[in-house]
Amino acid sequence: MRMLTMTAGQTLAVMACLVCAGTAAGPLRGATPDQLGQIDFPSSCTKEAQPELEKGVALLHSFQYTEAEANFTEAVKRDPKCAIGYWGEAMSRYHQLWDFPDDKTMKEGRQDIEKAQKLRVSTPREQAFINSAIIFFQNKKLSHAERIQAYSTELVKAYERRPDDVEVCSFYALSLIALAEADVDDLMNRRKAIGILEPLLTQYPNHPGVAHYMIHAADKPDLAPEGLAAARRYAAIAPDSSHALHMPSHIFVRLGLWQESIQSNIAANESAAREAEKHTAEAHYQTHAMDFLSYSYLQSGQEAKAREVIAHMAHVVGASDEDKADHRSYLAARTALELHRWKEAAELPRPAVRNNWQDTTAWAKAIGAARSGDVKTAQVEVEDLRGVVAEREKRLKRDGYTVPTEKATDLREAEAWLAFAEGKTEEALTELRAAADRQDKEGGESVSIPAREMLGDMLMELKRPKEASVEYAEVLKNSPNRFDGLLGAGRAAQANGDASEAQTYFAKLVKNCGPGADRPELAEAKTMLARR
Repeated sequence: MRMLTMTAGQTLAVMACLVCAGTAAGPLRGATPDQLGQIDFPSSCTKEAQPELEKGVALLHSFQYTEAEANFTEAVKRDPKCAIGYWGEAMSRYHQLWDFPDDKTMKEGRQDIEKAQKLRVSTPREQAFINSAIIFFQNKKLSHAERIQAYSTELVKAYERRPDDVEVCSFYALSLIALAEADVDDLMNRRKAIGILEPLLTQYPNHPGVAHYMIHAADKPDLAPEGLAAARRYAAIAPDSSHALHMPSHIFVRLGLWQESIQSNIAANESAAREAEKHTAEAHYQTHAMDFLSYSYLQSGQEAKAREVIAHMAHVVGASDEDKADHRSYLAARTALELHRWKEAAELPRPAVRNNWQDTTAWAKAIGAARSGDVKTAQVEVEDLRGVVAEREKRLKRDGYTVPTEKATDLREAEAWLAFAEGKTEEALTELRAAADRQDKEGGESVSIPAREMLGDMLMELKRPKEASVEYAEVLKNSPNRFDGLLGAGRAAQANGDASEAQTYFAKLVKNCGPGADRPELAEAKTMLARR
């Protein structure tokens, strides 16, 4: 098994982080032997089943669904009358915040929960959890958002009866985040979840669900600072979960803390590979960590390291050849655009199988051709992207997801750069501004290139640095410490004749990158700083 590895310094830094986090909140009293955190999940099951049940719940809180299901299955094997164990099997099939169960999985979940319904439940608490699963897996035609809302509404009853029960609170808070992810009162539901979880983080500092869900709730530009304490605790709470090692980087990336994100994702990648070798987790735990790792290397100026991640995709444990190729294409496309290698982006090979529903390659090829000045090729690539987007939206509708009526952001960006290449300046600016405004409103994907940064770049191409400065400043407010955001802001300030401001941006860029950085643009920043 080949793995991306840490330097000795990185390993020590991660271990120091874990030790400090554990010390700050006290030892992990009551933690599972597997170091998955401390939970409080009493049940009416036998003492033989209870350890498996508790471990299953701890794994469920860290989204280690395959392993969680195995523990719940073992619990009901040890105690066939353990109704809450069947609830656990059902909930292991609902991958909240990731994907929605298909028809086959929904049927399997119903079968699990029907077994629980046939058994006598001794406690109202267990019945409340089972009732919520009955509502979610009900055999009724509902949209995804309606089903999540019904589930959350059932859980709020348990929450109102047991507002001091950390398990009830955690699962209810997660249902609110799931509603937010389904575009149901996004900010309101996130703030409501944070309001529930924040005091619990102090009261239950070693609970995996509290820290985990706090990170997800705060995974938006305006909320990210509120998730930093949880991010710095979670890996120490559940170090035996690869997802727990990765999740802090969602906040680290939002706040531009590149070295912390790199350390988190190297550790998560190694842990996920070990889990996949033991068949206790799927390959996506590794590829997801590699996505964040690649992005963080790029923002800290480490091109060679970012390209090493792409090459390493061939060694992902448990991934099919198609999945490896798909993820490799995705990373290669994003890397080419991040580095402004327009010809490289335009010449990217088209994936043989388009599994990635975002199809980043089509988007990168269209923008790369347009920014290379090859209008004819850009027209062909944009037309291809239109077809990809139409197919993507058709597939999402078929699978029960809500598709916005507004034009897709990736298509809008590509059309904007095509219009710019065709000399339609105002049309191009209007399209990019609309894409940027939509991203800002929604909070944007944390590991993507902001449309507003593209808008700043376009304004610089048009020799309008004062306007570009405004856009770059907004980019850095929502995506702190982005390499191209700082570089663009520095160049714009320089073009505006503000040497002091330019030096401030370039100094921050150099500081963020550190000794391992090799992106050639750093020479420009260092030359500017040398003039002080």
